[in-house]
This record gives sequence, C-alpha cells and structure tokens, in this order.
Amino acid sequence: MMPDRRCLLAVHAHPDDESSKGAGTVARYHAEGVRTVLVCCTGGEEGDLLNPAMATPENRERIHEIRMEELGAASRIIGYDEVVLLGYRDSGMPGSPSNENPESFAMAPIHEAVERLVGVIRRERPQVIVTYPDEQTEYPHPDHLRVHEISMAAFDAAGDPDRYPATGPPFEPLKLYYTTWPREQMLGIHSKFLELGLESPFDEKWLERIRSRVTVSTTHVDISGFDVRREALRAHATQVDPNSKMWFGLPPEVQGSIHPFDDYFLARSRVGPSEVEEGDLFDGVPFTS
Repeated sequence: MMPDRRCLLAVHAHPDDESSKGAGTVARYHAEGVRTVLVCCTGGEEGDLLNPAMATPENRERIHEIRMEELGAASRIIGYDEVVLLGYRDSGMPGSPSNENPESFAMAPIHEAVERLVGVIRRERPQVIVTYPDEQTEYPHPDHLRVHEISMAAFDAAGDPDRYPATGPPFEPLKLYYTTWPREQMLGIHSKFLELGLESPFDEKWLERIRSRVTVSTTHVDISGFDVRREALRAHATQVDPNSKMWFGLPPEVQGSIHPFDDYFLARSRVGPSEVEEGDLFDGVPFTS
C-alpha cells in the first residue's frame, strides 16, 4: 500500500549526531508536515565530557542518563516527531576496551541489529532513509561503521516478506541517502574567519586534509530559515563546548550564509536514476494525499 503521508527516517549512532548532521533538513521537513523519525542506535555512554563546565565526577557517573536528557531536548529543537532507541551501548573509540563490551553496538549480532531496524522501518513506513556513508576513513568509529552496515541491510530486507516476519508487514523504502560534508563548505567557513579578522579554528594540517577530500553530493536541501544546528548542539551540554570556535565562532547570520544547505549523496533509489542533482530528498517519491 502507498503511504498516505511522507516520512523521513534518520539513523544515527549516538546522541548529538542528530544535531551535527542534517538537523536543518529535519526541521524544514517537519515544518512542511513530513513525519520525522530518529533512530539512535546507542546511549552515548562512552562520550567524553567535552564541555569543561560539565566535567565533574557526578556527571561522568550518570553520563547515560544525562545524554538521554540531552537527546530529548535536541530532538525537540530539531523537530523529530519520534525518537527510537535501538538499545545498544556505545562502543567507544576504535581500539578502546569498550569495543569488547558484550552490550556494545559493535559486538551485537548483525542480524539482531538489522532486525530491530527493520521493525522500525515497517512500523514507520518511511519513503526516505538517511544514514552514514561507506567511506569513513576520517572518523572510523565502530558505531558509525555499524550504522552504515545495518542501514544498508535493513533497506534491502524491509520489503522482503520472508525476512524478519515477526517485525510486521513488509514495507519497501524508496530512497537511501548518505550525509556528506562538502569540502567547499568547510573551506568557506575557514575563509570567513579570516575575512572577518578572526582566528580560524582550523590549522594547516586540517586544511590540507580537507583540500584533499573528494566528496560527491547529489542532493542539496535548502535550510534557509531552518538552521537549528547551533541550538540543538548547545542542548548537548556535556558533548559540546559553548566556546567552541568551530561550532560557534562565527555569528549565526554569517555562519548560515556561507552554505545554507544540507548535502547528501543518493546511494540507493527505487524511483529513478541516482545520478541527477536534486533539491529535495522526496524527489520522485509518490504518496497519496
């Protein structure tokens, strides 16, 4: 059956990922009446206390509880209609002992994690899924790698009635996107710092890495008027230093003018070619109104 409304489902690894990646897109679609659903795969238990004002032993002791509170606050700012916790523990950075925790996302049987995500897809019936790319050499976090893995598998399995029948009637999502960070956007931020006579937070080593990056985007969603990223990031008070130059060093109106788009790569499409330039994640998606 064709869904009677549009639905966007975003799959993220940890609390705060939903704020740094695609927050403006979700805010825009939510305002347009699209149902917006967040799947957060882990509880962020291994997150460092990156805000000096929050770096206390008491907060470290209750980091999971605090990060759930932060996730709720950020999701309300962005405009998610539903937040689904996939139920795994944060696996920590590559090579850390937490990678081996049996409750961690990295240690979860892949079929189990895929089944959980398929259940969400079949219940929510999203035409569009947003996830992480396969190329993650700059930040090879085990949980981010696993998000990509289960998203691709669930995209294929959700419409197959023979796969995971206990999770509900099959539903076939139509498009799957990767979030991207265009090189031009990052270099534009650096240039704007210099233009305003401000010290850039990006050193030459960082700039060289960005200049060598090859990022392909097929889809550019205009988020003018919906740039909620800064406010949503501030909601993650344990994870984001409010004095961070990278996130907050430029005035909001300046930051928003540099590249007022969220960029994506259309990785899978069942409604047409994936090579075309788009301005809407729902291009080509049919639904009954």
